[in-house]
Amino acid sequence: MRGARAWHTLTAAVSVAALVLQLVLVVQGGRVLDEVEPPGLGLRLARFVAYFTIQSNLLVAIATTMLARDPLRDGPAFRALRLASTVGITVTGLVHFLLLRPLLDLHGADWLADKMLHMAVPALAVVGWFAFGPRPRVEGQAVAVAFGWPIAWLAVTLAVAGATRWVPYPFLDFREEGWASVAAVSLGITVLFAALVAGFHWVDRRFGTARQAAEPTAP
Repeated sequence: MRGARAWHTLTAAVSVAALVLQLVLVVQGGRVLDEVEPPGLGLRLARFVAYFTIQSNLLVAIATTMLARDPLRDGPAFRALRLASTVGITVTGLVHFLLLRPLLDLHGADWLADKMLHMAVPALAVVGWFAFGPRPRVEGQAVAVAFGWPIAWLAVTLAVAGATRWVPYPFLDFREEGWASVAAVSLGITVLFAALVAGFHWVDRRFGTARQAAEPTAP
């Protein structure tokens, strides 16, 4: 229990620090991906919260803060939050490594924020989920939320792109890449989500059931 609380506290602290650092950089006009000339402050803040990276890190921060207080926390809302945050941050790390990392040329604090958001927090969150759970916590409602959130995010993102010509990630720019490319990438990421949800569900059930069987029964 003590180890779980310490790990969740560390994960929450790193995720909050990463979000605050990136927010400060956005306010100061720091670079995000390939934005050379950032827009006004209001639009920068709106775009800040539009990034899937920011949303997934925020969910991790909330979930691990709750777990730092109670490592055995449960409930329908928490189960959905926990699964969505874990799957979302895993996708964040993988997509960054495979698709975005080659496009970035960041330095100083911008580089540090990028590594914290896309590497440190995903690693801490995933290791914490496997090592400390809690489990079993994956069920139908949680799976629905874990799928519904990224699908809703994608729909809103493409709608905003159509209206404003801005996209948070280059691989979603249908004007530059074409709809076929955007559809292929979106389908690939959706399949990745499905595979991760299935994998987390399997681990959750397998190790959750084994743990319950190992617990002594009341006399």
